[in-house]
Amino acid sequence: MTTHVELTTDDINFIHGQELFFVATAPLSDHGHINCSPKGLRDTLYVPDARHIAYLDLTGSGAETIAHLRENGRITLMFCSFGGVPNILRIYGSGQPLLPGGSRYDSLITKFPEREGARAIILITIASVTNSCGYGVPMAAQMRQRDRLENWLAAKGSDGLKNYRKRHNARSIDGLPAIP
Repeated sequence: MTTHVELTTDDINFIHGQELFFVATAPLSDHGHINCSPKGLRDTLYVPDARHIAYLDLTGSGAETIAHLRENGRITLMFCSFGGVPNILRIYGSGQPLLPGGSRYDSLITKFPEREGARAIILITIASVTNSCGYGVPMAAQMRQRDRLENWLAAKGSDGLKNYRKRHNARSIDGLPAIP
């Protein structure tokens, strides 16, 4: 395993080659739920520089990541090679949810394609990066993106998404505040 404090060019190239990554966060409570979420839609990820990475957070069934980041900021991203050379890349850092209407959100949103249902940009300041072998990760053939989320977001429409977020994204499953 190698460890460094920022992304290398090889790391960035590896990240851009993946169809899927995982986001892990946890509340401070010993009894709170640890969250691990898979993320796809490759064009929702942006690497502004070697010490930062950002992704577009779309409306979904929960808002655990945002709630945990608002409470303590701890976050880990993991990228796995499912084909070609085996590798697991983990990014450890502190994250902050940038909400629509804020100046940092407004400046970063231009780096992503316009998408219905964008509720935040998660901006991570990198503390450390590790690469490990990934020998135990299975090979997977023909990964492709689903269109189900985008179709669901479009069918809800802007007002429907606002109402959905009020009902389902205001608090985490542990009761932490998430989307205001």
